[in-house]
Amino acid sequence: MTKISQVDRQREHQANERTFLAWLRTSIALIGFGFAIARFSLFLRQLHSTLTQQEPQVHPIFNSENLGVSLVIFGIVVIALAAWHYNQVFWQIEQNKYRPNRIMVLIITAIMMILGTLSIPLVLWANKLPNPTTNSTQRRQRSLDDF
Repeated sequence: MTKISQVDRQREHQANERTFLAWLRTSIALIGFGFAIARFSLFLRQLHSTLTQQEPQVHPIFNSENLGVSLVIFGIVVIALAAWHYNQVFWQIEQNKYRPNRIMVLIITAIMMILGTLSIPLVLWANKLPNPTTNSTQRRQRSLDDF
């Protein structure tokens, strides 16, 4: 093996490691966002019930907790896929048979687009929480009417 080809192979392995670390950072961000979204929805429900003295109605499927958990699970899957891909590329470089494969990028892009699209109704519905001052005014008016 010549000195030049050994340097090229070393650069390819270093590029493979940088790519793996980029996927790892992405998966950590997904897990962090998922955790934050799930916890923030819990905070919003507690705030809603404190202000209105009523339990908020939560959709059984399309809610922030499910979106957050989905992002955490997806982040874990991305870590596993990144490790698998790193190992595949490592051996392809060693055997001098490297062929780029875009399927993982396309799959992760599609899943993120789906999760992003599912979050749009959550953002729109979050603005439709009842106003606590209106509810207390209505309760006072009803109690005066009962008097």
